[in-house]
Amino acid sequence: MPFSPTDEQTAALEAFRSGGHLAIQAGAGTGKTSTLVFLTEQMPLRRGRYLAFNRAIALDAAARFPSAVQCKTAHSLAYAALGHRFRGRLNAPRRPGWRIGQDLGLNTPAYIGRAGLMPATLSNATLRTVTRFCQSADMQLAHHHVPRLRGLDDEDHAELADLILPYAAKAWTDLQDPYGGAVRFEHDHYLKMWALTEPVLHGDFLLLDEAQDTNPVLEQIVLAQQDRTQIVMVGDSAQAIYGWRGARDVMARFTGQHLTLTRSFRFGPTLATEANRWLTLSNAPIRLTGTSDIPTTIGSGAGRPDAVLCRTNIGAMTEVLALIAAGIATALVGGGDSLRALAWAARDLIQGRRAHHPELVLFTTWTALRDYAEHDPAGSDLQPFANLVDEHGPEAILQTVDRLVPEDAAEVTVSTAHKAKGREWARVRIAPDFTPPADTDEVDAQGHPVPQPVDEAEARLAYVAVTRARHHLDPIGLAWINQHPDNPA
Repeated sequence: MPFSPTDEQTAALEAFRSGGHLAIQAGAGTGKTSTLVFLTEQMPLRRGRYLAFNRAIALDAAARFPSAVQCKTAHSLAYAALGHRFRGRLNAPRRPGWRIGQDLGLNTPAYIGRAGLMPATLSNATLRTVTRFCQSADMQLAHHHVPRLRGLDDEDHAELADLILPYAAKAWTDLQDPYGGAVRFEHDHYLKMWALTEPVLHGDFLLLDEAQDTNPVLEQIVLAQQDRTQIVMVGDSAQAIYGWRGARDVMARFTGQHLTLTRSFRFGPTLATEANRWLTLSNAPIRLTGTSDIPTTIGSGAGRPDAVLCRTNIGAMTEVLALIAAGIATALVGGGDSLRALAWAARDLIQGRRAHHPELVLFTTWTALRDYAEHDPAGSDLQPFANLVDEHGPEAILQTVDRLVPEDAAEVTVSTAHKAKGREWARVRIAPDFTPPADTDEVDAQGHPVPQPVDEAEARLAYVAVTRARHHLDPIGLAWINQHPDNPA
């Protein structure tokens, strides 16, 4: 069908023609890629680049954009410029982190505060420090790149950082050799090396997709082009859900003309109203309108969903166990490796061995983890995991993960909301692990506890979850918002 631009898309075209920098807030399902294709088709003599969030998006975009637009990920550009030199190291066999740590000199335990940190834990922290540096815009390794370990206070963390940083520097030096070394070479390593060369991206324009979740290293590369090319950022600030791993909403601070795309072509007005509730709670700069001839419905009891969206990996594990036990062919977006790693870690602790999972490294026994989950407020997020393992056992969880099927063979697909971003299904159910804010010590006029405000980051995640549905949404896991004082509806 011929493309019929909306008024907002027409306004974007006029801004693009002006040659000035542009930031487009594009809500869920508003056709951001179609809009960018439209802009570039209307200016056929201009050549430029489209930077995609991942390889699958880049391949899809390459089939849609005019030939004058090069569609790549930042990693593919970095690989062509520099990363190909490390091809041999990228294809090298995997090595356990503890063995890499031994090669770096981490051979003895360290005692920090009340925690005894085994060499494997120190090795893991060292490698994670390098990863965090690679995702940053920093020119050198620093103490703030050292990850925090559950159970260490600020003073203990400072001591850990002093210990780890020299080994992280040694690891980074090791990675500079294209022909071999102790540390396993990853794609983020050559991206950082490329960024440190201050690359120039030639072209008349640079389109940055998913700008709300840009790692600082990529933000640094893009913003360095401002004086030589037109930059067009497109994204949805309300879908900025990767701050926990260092991503930032570069659009919020970008100097340029700011426009919006607010009409969703994915769902109807009823779901747009639900989306706007969470947009309000997240203080987002836009509100959505739905497409009137799409009959999207909201409610429970409408049959089996195509997808179940969860807040956590533990919630996903719970849903997978229940669905497979019911004989339903089930897929898990991203595969079962994350669930398998948690089950392995639980089995190690139960059998009296230290676990090497990043979330569980400081626990020496399963009893210690249970006590922490039950009695320490900082460990409350582990309570569902502990309950799940106690109820089913690690072996049952591992056997269930092995029964997962590919998505194209599934009756129901389970996903965390994070991994569901960019996806859509006809019928979606929200899982119950989207828990409400905890209560404060205050009570209302009826004597009921007053809950804490809805966290903006949690509201953004809820917005992502509810807007994955095209035709029906069962929001049961978020029904608590109807009784919350912050509910804007």
